[in-house]
Amino acid sequence: MRQRGTPDTLQMSIDEFGSIPTAPGSPPLSECLVFFTGPAGQPTHVDTAVFGTLVVPRYTNDYWTAQQRQAASIHEVSYRACFKPQLPGFFIERLTAPGDVVYDPFSGRGTTVIQAGLSARRVIANDANPLSKILTCPRFFPPSTGEVAERLKTIPTEGEKAEIDLSMFYDPQTEKEIVALRDYLLERRETGKLDSIDRWIAMVATNRLTGHSTGFFSVYTLPPNQAVSQESQRRINAKRNQSPAYRDTHRIIIKKTGTLLSRLTPQEWENLNHAGQTAQFFTGDARATPHIPDGIVRLTVTSPPFLDIVQYRQDNWLRCWFNGLDEEAIGRQITVAHSLREWESVMGAVFSELYRITAPGGSVAFEVGEVRNRTVRLEEQVVPFGCAAGFSCTAILLNQQKFTKTSNIWGVDNMTAGTNTNRIVVFSKDGMPASR
Repeated sequence: MRQRGTPDTLQMSIDEFGSIPTAPGSPPLSECLVFFTGPAGQPTHVDTAVFGTLVVPRYTNDYWTAQQRQAASIHEVSYRACFKPQLPGFFIERLTAPGDVVYDPFSGRGTTVIQAGLSARRVIANDANPLSKILTCPRFFPPSTGEVAERLKTIPTEGEKAEIDLSMFYDPQTEKEIVALRDYLLERRETGKLDSIDRWIAMVATNRLTGHSTGFFSVYTLPPNQAVSQESQRRINAKRNQSPAYRDTHRIIIKKTGTLLSRLTPQEWENLNHAGQTAQFFTGDARATPHIPDGIVRLTVTSPPFLDIVQYRQDNWLRCWFNGLDEEAIGRQITVAHSLREWESVMGAVFSELYRITAPGGSVAFEVGEVRNRTVRLEEQVVPFGCAAGFSCTAILLNQQKFTKTSNIWGVDNMTAGTNTNRIVVFSKDGMPASR
């Protein structure tokens, strides 16, 4: 891949790059800038990436930051390797209209579809891990804090000791409360009595199982998007000279419910409920989604598994236990590619399926990252096989905070190992994505 130079201002971008040829079916750069400009007063840096005969415009700006509109509080559910709600919001606002279908084939905690629901779009979500549905579906039908408190009064707090050793995470009484809640939820599910309030409580409790503050059920452990092994937690306890203290699980669930609902407006509440009426949540392989009809998706915003840098199975073993899920079976279903060639094969098949379900004029925003200590930039693989599936590559967006010059944009300074920059490859079906 080759790169062209980077002008410093939006006007220079239009003047200098407007005549550069882009991918077949894609518009001139000046037209793309209508979609991909950043915040007012913040210059958009533009250059091009060359893939053989294919020239793709690339835009870099501070597109979504803490200074922009705060995300809805309903998003505040922890999950490993998730992006900010402002990312899908950026594309939903520009490339869809109310009532359009927004899809995420690797839904995770549901950031894309929750944001789409808040924006009065219809939604489809898919993920190989059934925990995704458990964390996402309840937030389309949020109960009030009072309803949650009343339901919790009916749930026992004196359960048995767990069948697995959890003593390194929980005080004995806390463990009894967790087991009692787990038994209640599993019994309600098995008897078909599980309702929207129960599902909400299950979602919140799943999110509160482990963390690094008194707002979680556990003693101090790693951040709340993963659960370490029992042995690792013993080492953490020994190093910190700590032991689990009692946590009032019902109080924590009520408090977290209030936090999740705190910035939810009446209109957003209504939009979520409306979107939830037709929402579809699938658990399966993103390469084969025959239950989704041809040509109905206006926009896909997703972030796929990044080779083997995120261990979804190991991270979620405790969440699986709490929800009565088979951790081993789920682990076999989740794609973890250990080589770039294997990852390309999987994503190539995903793109073929995305092309089938995307509406004419629809778009795909495919967020990738820098992996292998910044030696692999996955957009360099994504662009060719996205085009091979039939899409046109409209642009590559880089969301880079506080850049001041070209060297910073391309990761020379202030970058560390891993996935550092939001790098989004934007594709369209049948030419330029239509403004909605």
